[in-house]
Amino acid sequence: MFIIILIPYLFLETYISLHMLESIGAFWATIWTFATMILGSALLKNSPYTIFGNMNALQRGKLDIRKFQDATTSYLLGALLLIVPGVLSDFMGVAALFYTVYLQFVAKITPEKPNQYTTTKGDEDVIDVEIIDEHIDRNDRIERR
Repeated sequence: MFIIILIPYLFLETYISLHMLESIGAFWATIWTFATMILGSALLKNSPYTIFGNMNALQRGKLDIRKFQDATTSYLLGALLLIVPGVLSDFMGVAALFYTVYLQFVAKITPEKPNQYTTTKGDEDVIDVEIIDEHIDRNDRIERR
């Protein structure tokens, strides 16, 4: 299944990259390739901070778990696609990064919802105690003979 998708992708990637090479020249195509590789590497290097920010938004109720997964996956996929040389992969990487920005923008304008995993303030006042009486009177026991 993977090969069925990979072969047309490689032909399309080669065609578009060669067309861009003819249009802008070999020097600028090389600059393009190295610039997107450096940008993708920088995004991948900063991915822990982005994921931590998404986790904070999830905890505050700004993101639900589905949007958190989508934003994190599209960010990492976008960074990896920018590292891969080729014009089509660069456009797909930029599209994935725009999707991440879209999810972050939609999450910022939604109102905060109470998180189901946080405890309410009233729960801190409750003390759960089990009392065990260790001093049992010996006369309370009944012995059988």
